[in-house]
Amino acid sequence: MQRRDFLKTLSLAASAVLIPSLSFGAEAPEAEKVISKEKRRFRVRYDFDLKNPDGKGPYPARLWNPMPYNAPWQNVRILHFEGNQDLWNLNDDNAYDVPILYAQWKKSDRPKKLSIEMEIETRYRSVPIERIEAASKKNLPIPESVKRFLKPTEHIPTDGKIKAKAKKLTKGVSDRFERVKRIYDWVTQVTFRDPKVIGCGVGNAGKMMESGYFGGKCTDISSLFVALLRAAGIPAREIFGIRLGRSHFSKALGKADEKGFANITTWQHCRAEYYIPGIGWVPSDPADITKLELVESRKYDDPKVQELKRRYLHSWEMNWVGFNWGRDFILSPKPEQYPINMLGYPYAEVEDEPLDYYLPSSFIYKITSRELK
Repeated sequence: MQRRDFLKTLSLAASAVLIPSLSFGAEAPEAEKVISKEKRRFRVRYDFDLKNPDGKGPYPARLWNPMPYNAPWQNVRILHFEGNQDLWNLNDDNAYDVPILYAQWKKSDRPKKLSIEMEIETRYRSVPIERIEAASKKNLPIPESVKRFLKPTEHIPTDGKIKAKAKKLTKGVSDRFERVKRIYDWVTQVTFRDPKVIGCGVGNAGKMMESGYFGGKCTDISSLFVALLRAAGIPAREIFGIRLGRSHFSKALGKADEKGFANITTWQHCRAEYYIPGIGWVPSDPADITKLELVESRKYDDPKVQELKRRYLHSWEMNWVGFNWGRDFILSPKPEQYPINMLGYPYAEVEDEPLDYYLPSSFIYKITSRELK
């Protein structure tokens, strides 16, 4: 991925600020062809009020918040920014060139508050199967800029049992897309959603394979999918983001009230992409298959589950927005805790101690969304 020219610092007086787009290079013309013209618009608001957990005296605070990126299927405008922070910037100064909002408060008794309001426009994203198949048959080389997504990380190993399972699933298969389908079929069949897992899960694919326990949530299931793909020679990555509102397929995958309003504070959701040279990044979401099964009490062979499985091999329903694909990397400026496993939630430190982002009521943060007609 080519590095973007990003806004390093923005003026507090600025309004309707545009977050720059990712660079898609030679893939851009093809990417534009697979985006629906039908648009959905959401007004999204973040409210932060960082508290000192021990409730004692003056305290400093720092906040790193993942921001949505711009792409042909999602466009983001910051409409309003207000807070009493002493320093802030919006930058991509990290290993994955992903947009992160950083804010800092000096040691004081005053509340640490920040509000961000943005408008997000999305379009249904789907890559036609026939195009993927045609590109895969050409067996084109993988671009150098994409090879980083073949490499292992602490939570995404490509050796040991992960490598052995990938080899077994793709034995005798040279076509890249056929390898993807074999791995996708296995992952969606053996995994299940475990409601006891906190948040989106840790996403430790190696531990999942070693234990043989395939229950988890979206980060766990997407990470297993990504690890197996990388081990099979297919560039892949998790995409961390958040659901914005109503799904047209099932309430299990997103809902809102009659006015299109939703409290999405705990609606973080991890999806995946895999790379086929000649077509580019292809969207996928094996984890939502398991969520549909659990919430609607359906079996894997249920027609509705199988329909979603067919769709999510190569598409995303865009009642969701993506933040980044960072795994096991160091935030900038460097926090006390590093490397960070993933950045799908706000991350903050008070008195140099990390706050629990799985508990927004004590963190404190709130995220709301309203779909605009």
